[in-house]
Amino acid sequence: MKARFIVLLSAVMLGSGAYAQDCTTTAALAYDDAKAKNYDAAYEPLMTVKKDCPDYSLATFQYLERVLKYKIENASGDEKTKYINELVDTYKERLQNYPEKTKKGDVYTDIALLKFTHKIGSTEERWEAFDKAYVEDKENFTSPKGLYAYFDLMVNMQDSGDRELQDVFDIYDRVMSKIDEEEIYEAERLQSLIEKQDAGEDLTSKEQKTAQIAEQRLTNFNAVKGALNTKLGVRADCDNLVPIYEKDFEAKKEDVAWLKNANARLSAKDCEDPLFFKISEALHELEPSAASAYSLGQLAEADGERAKALEYYNEAAELEEDPADKAKIYYRIGKNYQNSGSFSQARNFYKKTVNAKPSYGRAYLNIASMYAESANSCGDNAFNKRAVYWLAAEYVAKAGRVDPSLSKHANATVAAYNGRAPQKADVFQEGKKAGEAIQIGCWIGETVRIPQL
Repeated sequence: MKARFIVLLSAVMLGSGAYAQDCTTTAALAYDDAKAKNYDAAYEPLMTVKKDCPDYSLATFQYLERVLKYKIENASGDEKTKYINELVDTYKERLQNYPEKTKKGDVYTDIALLKFTHKIGSTEERWEAFDKAYVEDKENFTSPKGLYAYFDLMVNMQDSGDRELQDVFDIYDRVMSKIDEEEIYEAERLQSLIEKQDAGEDLTSKEQKTAQIAEQRLTNFNAVKGALNTKLGVRADCDNLVPIYEKDFEAKKEDVAWLKNANARLSAKDCEDPLFFKISEALHELEPSAASAYSLGQLAEADGERAKALEYYNEAAELEEDPADKAKIYYRIGKNYQNSGSFSQARNFYKKTVNAKPSYGRAYLNIASMYAESANSCGDNAFNKRAVYWLAAEYVAKAGRVDPSLSKHANATVAAYNGRAPQKADVFQEGKKAGEAIQIGCWIGETVRIPQL
């Protein structure tokens, strides 16, 4: 340590011309300590480099982030607060000095999470920190924990009387929409890798890592969605929603923005109340949209008018531009066709569902269910009929991978379907071998390969 100060003192004595050498020497010593996880030793030199020569290297900020997180974890009281404030400053200065290598959404989310985790500032101030991340750089506001905290703080403010219920709904919609975007992105990354595996190709180590990250992210987002819905709780139940909107309907029945909000809430909960019908009709007359058409479809379906419901749903699908919402509509159409026994039509819409939102695993489950139900009709012999269950199992397995909330059910269903499919002795007796293609007939019209048993 003494040798370090001698080196630094010598550099300073050389005058202003020694600036670069001073930074280089101090930084090199600090970086070595940080790499070795000797964080206490790295702390002061890194703080010095950040202060005196912040433009020396991005590594200063990257190492200092690690050091300060360590210091925060091992401190308490005023000392902990000091390190938290220094980390906030480090994030801000990194963005200031290296904007091209720093995402605003990441920085603002990290700052907001620090304040949230350590209860820095008021609830309002903590919420505003997340709101800044969303408003300034929504694209990079992707932290599952951050998205949950953004909503959680709004609920807390509403509980304390500082916000209206509509504010809670607005942030809920905002967060759920962002999660849908992220799920679509992760599922699309995963989908191509699943298809590669389905084709019998091995994934590279990089691809395996990508698949693991995508699956973990999907798991995290699924957990957040569950937590959001739990947090929203009875606030969004029909018994609470209907009175809220009923008292304002006459005054707001020509207010498109109000009608849209009310329609979205009632539609999400399938509130089969006369008010829902009045709001949906009023909205559809003023501004026909995917939302209003979908709501009218829900009402027609509830009244048993299936053909009329499908007309509205198809209109909604044509008008809808958001992929997640479009997927929801396609799924509803597919479910209608499945319930009426029109399996081929149902599959068409379930495939449209996953094309719009690849993480919509329930669509794969329903295709598998229809295949299993048709097994006895779609084979020209007993072996090929039972082979349909291999195909059904493949779809179920895919459902579990793209939607982690289905994984437990998917694993049990895959085992059940494989139990009904031909076993090793059956394959041998049939004179076939693993990898051989079996063509499935009738409406299914797909090929399945005999798995390695």
